[in-house]
Amino acid sequence: MRTLRIAGAAVNQTPIDWAGNLRNISGAIEKAKREGADLICFSELTITGYGCEDLFLSEWLTETAWSKLNDIIEFSDALTVCVGLPVRINQRTYNGMAVVRDRKVQGVALKQNLPGDGIHYEPRWFDAWKSESTTVLQTPMGEIPAGDLIFDCKGISFAFEICEDAWRKIRPGQLHHKRGVELILNPSASHFAFGKNLIRESIVCNSSREFDCAFLMVNQLGNEAGKVIYDGDILLASKGKLIVRNPRLSFHPFNVQVAEIDFEEQIDFDPEPELLNERNEAFAQAAALALFDYLRKSRARGFTLSLSGGADSSCCSVLVSEMVRRASDDLGWKSFWEALGESSVVTTSQQEAVGYLLHCAYQGTRNSSQTTLQAAAMLAGSIGAKFYQWSVDEQVTGYREILESATHRTLDWSTDDITLQNIQARSRSPIIWMLANMTKSVLLTTSNRSEGDVGYATMDGDTSGSLAPIAGVDKPFIIQWLKWAETNLGYRGLSTVNNLQPTAELRPPDQTQTDEQDLMPYTMLVAIERQAILNRKSPLETFEILKDEYDNQDYLKSCIIKFYRLWSVNQWKRERVAPAFHFDDLNVDPRSWCRFPILSGNFSEELEELKKA
Repeated sequence: MRTLRIAGAAVNQTPIDWAGNLRNISGAIEKAKREGADLICFSELTITGYGCEDLFLSEWLTETAWSKLNDIIEFSDALTVCVGLPVRINQRTYNGMAVVRDRKVQGVALKQNLPGDGIHYEPRWFDAWKSESTTVLQTPMGEIPAGDLIFDCKGISFAFEICEDAWRKIRPGQLHHKRGVELILNPSASHFAFGKNLIRESIVCNSSREFDCAFLMVNQLGNEAGKVIYDGDILLASKGKLIVRNPRLSFHPFNVQVAEIDFEEQIDFDPEPELLNERNEAFAQAAALALFDYLRKSRARGFTLSLSGGADSSCCSVLVSEMVRRASDDLGWKSFWEALGESSVVTTSQQEAVGYLLHCAYQGTRNSSQTTLQAAAMLAGSIGAKFYQWSVDEQVTGYREILESATHRTLDWSTDDITLQNIQARSRSPIIWMLANMTKSVLLTTSNRSEGDVGYATMDGDTSGSLAPIAGVDKPFIIQWLKWAETNLGYRGLSTVNNLQPTAELRPPDQTQTDEQDLMPYTMLVAIERQAILNRKSPLETFEILKDEYDNQDYLKSCIIKFYRLWSVNQWKRERVAPAFHFDDLNVDPRSWCRFPILSGNFSEELEELKKA
């Protein structure tokens, strides 16, 4: 029998948290040893953290990473350890996987394909290594081979495809197969996106079949650096059969899965399907983990939220409650509170824990309705959040009187609609920031992706805050998710919220303001967004694609025109939105996915072409 006990280790790292990262690595190694593993593979750039960004351009980061590799070497007795770090060669930086055994670095495999699309930016920091080439590193540890290498563990040959390497048509695995490699390791930092886990499973199974090998994919875990979530996938397949799938999106600092592979036999086993393939459940779990990691890594004392009684702020409050429930269930109350920096258990009640961590305030004006106040109070009470209520009318009136006196002009809704709407939202910002500062908490903003598309948000008002947890998902998704959460997660306090029509409540009540009257139907907005932003279509192309789906084509045309105009003139707003979590492979964050000029021709010629169609 030619067998190998293989361990995959998904770790929740933090950029340049040397002590914390090493603690996770050593803890995973010790667990793998206890389970009799022969080899353990971590995710890429494990030592530094994947999200170091421009720090990768510095010399000292790589030097420090190598010094930390020395510490890891001490744990490598009788175990092959594969761990990621940046490598500097001739003033260029490469993404490498060091292979360590018996306190010696056997070599460093270097990444050959670098992702530069979507949220990925690797070509800015790294160079791609050339296939079939090798070099020798001169290090304090002596000469170490590096490049396109093949290694051995107990007579089993293994090699690497580092993350993106496995997602290309022409990939290292094809050459590894010709060389007779029996085990391919794919250490990754592959971001969470709805349904992406199914693509990974397909890659793992198909690769093991195509290359007649065992194939292990190990992903990063958690909200590493603020925006991007990693689901901590550990997937192992042999000759087309999936053998291991670990629990995804764990709240633990590391997750280790060990399996024994017999390289002489076909293993006939497939894990059971998992619930996280369902989008609503995946959103709840991913958002909860992202909030938990953001809270503990920022060392804040909780969250503060302006709870309006509408869908967006209600969604944020429920996600915090889910964070408490899911993290405490996964970790236990003692570890939950320790992770958040508490020296003892504060409470073992979910509602009391939410009350300790979430402060909400309903900030009304004369245009606010009793219905939204009741919706906000009911929801806050049902989840246990601290709830405050106050009016900002006095502040709004004061600002208005100052401006009217200075300009010698009376402001009126017929001529100053945007001015009078926005001052209400902006007047809410200073005091909610005061509450956040007083409680030493993270102030959540409530803007969603649909609003980000068209600038339907008040800068320094409802965009004011330090974290935008739902800015990566669209409004229709949020509305249906809240209904799902009421039924499937037991949030009965959402019943009033789920019966309200979305409205900013910034105009006088007799004007019956609604979001969709101000903009367009949200479902149409999302359909246009998909073509214009995700598929990068022109206005006319978008119309040609969508026209058969709508009876009123003139109205569709007018909405397309409105979307492109609002998109182009509101780029400056998107540049200033608080950091947001990435949930989908469509994102309008200009710092991580969709770059667009702040000043442009605003699609003038393209929209004229559409009008004539």
